[in-house]
Amino acid sequence: MASLETIDSDAPAVELIVCDASSPDSAASSVGSEEIEPLLAVSEKPNINIFSVSYSRRKPREQETKSAEDEISSFTQFILWAWSGSRCSGLLCMALSSTIYCIMEALSDIFTAQSIPLFETAFTRCTVTLILSYFWLRRSGQPIFGPTHVRSLLVSRALMGYLSLLSFVYCIQRLPLSQAVVLSFTTPIMASIMARIILHEKLNIAEIGGLACSFIGVLFIFRPILAAQGGLPKAEEANNIYVGGSDHIYAVLVGLVSSISGGISYCLTRAGAKASDQPVITVFAFGMLGSPAAAICTFAFQDFVLPSFYSFFLMVILAVLAFFAEVFLARGLQLEKTSKATNIQYIEAALSQLWGLGSSKIAPSFGRLVGCFLIFASTCCTMYFGPDKEME
Repeated sequence: MASLETIDSDAPAVELIVCDASSPDSAASSVGSEEIEPLLAVSEKPNINIFSVSYSRRKPREQETKSAEDEISSFTQFILWAWSGSRCSGLLCMALSSTIYCIMEALSDIFTAQSIPLFETAFTRCTVTLILSYFWLRRSGQPIFGPTHVRSLLVSRALMGYLSLLSFVYCIQRLPLSQAVVLSFTTPIMASIMARIILHEKLNIAEIGGLACSFIGVLFIFRPILAAQGGLPKAEEANNIYVGGSDHIYAVLVGLVSSISGGISYCLTRAGAKASDQPVITVFAFGMLGSPAAAICTFAFQDFVLPSFYSFFLMVILAVLAFFAEVFLARGLQLEKTSKATNIQYIEAALSQLWGLGSSKIAPSFGRLVGCFLIFASTCCTMYFGPDKEME
């Protein structure tokens, strides 16, 4: 090691030190220089090809999950778009309501359960409707009983709705099911007439023709059953006790009362939903009256049947679907003119026939096919030729 020192009186001292390569300090510096060298030289890099790369086996599953999420989001977007109040929202909500009712009928056919009295079934549906609509209103921050100026409409809607339900239950018990169903499909016609009287809505020739075409389609669908059950009697059978009896006529009149009160209920639902700007309030009002009234009728007119767990679970599922069907129905009536909105309800009859034909539970016939064609033609014309969106 050499050392050189230069000392100047006016400048600072500078010391130069030269170290040997064999000294410990130089060894440490060489180790440090080796540590910062790359681990692999350029020539030592491994060859990578498609056979040496390991692919994760979870990637397809992640892709399936992503595609499922995309499908769910697309369905949600469609529901939100149908609910949003666009030009076709009212008619789409009515179509969704009818489709849900058809799904309920299909589920009832697929999953058979024990026989439950009608009022007990109505009590279950009204109770589930009351609970779900209550939580809906609470979450949306809406007043539970609606605005003050709308409460009279809501009470009237609930009364008319339950009167229609009560009359329909009586009609089902006294008439063959097909006749009761045909009478219930006069409700859209009654609703259009009552909307002209109560809501002062215009009823043009095209809307009358659409309703008539759809109802004729229903008659084509149920004509074979009606003829088999004596609903369309021949002249020589006019004195038959079942067909011409006073009980049968009385049951038919009660069925017409059910249709008329149902039509009035539709008009009040439309008025209440537009006045409160919340269609679920009308559903809550019906559940609030219908639940205790159905419970009273259950114990007063029928024997209570304790359902099994399977039957009770199926009743709850159908009640939840009925709630969403009622919500979409109220939303459709809020957005669309009554005559056009109610005409879409005939889709339920056509879809039910298609389900029966597809599941081989109904024999195909020319009349059924013609009826389905008339209903789809009428509803498609209603959907295509100008929905009247009315938002306030």
